[in-house]
Amino acid sequence: MSGGAPAGTPEQGERIPLDSSTGVVRARQLVRTLAQRAGLSLVDQTKLVTATSELARNTLVHGGGGHMVAGTLEANGRTGIRLRFSDEGPGIADVDLALADGWSSGDGMGLGLSGARRLADEFELDTAVGGGTRVTIVKWAR
Repeated sequence: MSGGAPAGTPEQGERIPLDSSTGVVRARQLVRTLAQRAGLSLVDQTKLVTATSELARNTLVHGGGGHMVAGTLEANGRTGIRLRFSDEGPGIADVDLALADGWSSGDGMGLGLSGARRLADEFELDTAVGGGTRVTIVKWAR
């Protein structure tokens, strides 16, 4: 599933382990700092941090932990933030359901993958049952 392939190599950037709630907080803080430095508007910073919260929590809770790699990128005179969330968990059995608006598998913010996809400018999901999940998002400065 893709909302356009995110530019650049996903593994470039700073790596944050997502093995506890502390990791989720650290991920949010790093993303806020990167978004400010990249010149994202306050609204876009908030969207990106919200998507980070949801995806980091999914990585921890549903994927059994993993990591986020965050970095800046430039393309066509624009600056953006690229985030990749990876886990080696059970994968997503029903991708269509997981991406359905309003669907939630638990007690999170209720945004789910569909909410994170709406908050990002680019979204890519790679998952396989028994093979873990990787979600890459990009948010561009306007």
